[in-house]
Amino acid sequence: MPAPIMQTVRRSLLVTSATLASLALTAPVSLAAPGPSPSGSPSATPPATMSTVGGVRLGQPGTQVALAGDAPVVPKGITARSWIVADAESGEVLAAHNAHWRLPPASTMKMLFADTLLPKFPRSTAHKVLPADLEGIGSGSSLVGIKENETYTVHDLWLGVFLRSGNDAVHVLSAMNGGVADTVAEMNEHAEELQALDTNVVSPDGYDASGQVSSAYDLTLIARSGLQKKDFREYCSTVSAKFPGETKKNKKGKKVRGSFEIQNTNRLLSGDYDISQYPGIAGVKNGNTTNAGATFTGVAERDGRVLLVTVMNPEKSDHNEVYKETAKLFDWGFAAAGKVTPVGELVAPKGTEQAGKAGANPSTSATPGASGEAGGGAAKAGDKPVAAGAVAEDGSRGMWTALAITGGVLVLLAAGAFLVNRRWPLPDLVRRRR
Repeated sequence: MPAPIMQTVRRSLLVTSATLASLALTAPVSLAAPGPSPSGSPSATPPATMSTVGGVRLGQPGTQVALAGDAPVVPKGITARSWIVADAESGEVLAAHNAHWRLPPASTMKMLFADTLLPKFPRSTAHKVLPADLEGIGSGSSLVGIKENETYTVHDLWLGVFLRSGNDAVHVLSAMNGGVADTVAEMNEHAEELQALDTNVVSPDGYDASGQVSSAYDLTLIARSGLQKKDFREYCSTVSAKFPGETKKNKKGKKVRGSFEIQNTNRLLSGDYDISQYPGIAGVKNGNTTNAGATFTGVAERDGRVLLVTVMNPEKSDHNEVYKETAKLFDWGFAAAGKVTPVGELVAPKGTEQAGKAGANPSTSATPGASGEAGGGAAKAGDKPVAAGAVAEDGSRGMWTALAITGGVLVLLAAGAFLVNRRWPLPDLVRRRR
């Protein structure tokens, strides 16, 4: 039997064994998340009782890891209140620290916003911004620079959401979706579908609000879901792009509209004065507010293995501490993968078993809308990674990494407990740089 097939078989057996063990442990005692906590800075002490979705150990406070043999120890100096390291392909949780602690998420909540709304609007759809579209944006919000009475495409708006974490772009897209209240309701419904039960959405942009919480576990689930969508992968991995400016009259009195460059604020993707771009990084989203502190969920690939890491609220006040701690956990995860016993799993969405059984035809299970049409379609077999230095449809430029899909993969987990169908393909991270 060829080596790649043997490796796949071994991985499938490991995943099945780990999942069965997790199900056996969690079935009788799985806990729903407690009610959302009030606004304000969270306590420095995790609650004694947390959700056990994904495994009993994930509901226990403190660091959860099962080292074996020559597995490296979890790196010292990780000060985050909550973090998780998971295999994006198998869903195995390699290690976690207060994984289900419900904390303010800041702009990492925009991952759920995008995963919920991306399939709804073609990226070429144009929208003229009304003054009412920009009402209710929190004081001190991050903005991409949207102007009233100017027209933007959906593609422009998503670039503003992902690169500049623009709350103004979130509010315009919410207005297109029937308003903030409807959007929040849809986001909460989608979180429940994903079994992200620690999450309660109050504001779609992640701005601090009473009762708005998520967890490292949930943010990782949400990122894993979003990364199944081609447009989500493109936007979250774009380093820089051109964004439409304000219409003005030139010296000849003619109305012209220029553009300006926007940079991704994910410092593991773009780099900064005290931190380098992380090798193999491909997104996904960062955030920072007064109550949440710094938050970040990242995805990276090394030697064919794709990991997801979420870090919430490091104690150190260093400007880029959340990225530095994420990088340490990525390094540990790549070194420890295959040498540790998983302490839990990233659960599949509700209804995946039924969809998987009906999903022999990928068209029956794909998210509505192809990438170039409705903006959020699941990748199809044969999808190609975005090439380096490509120019987007609206002329925006930039280097980006992209996730490509090894199409048509069905993975059986837990001896038939559920199927991860073609709506949930396994991402094969492909590095593309100029």
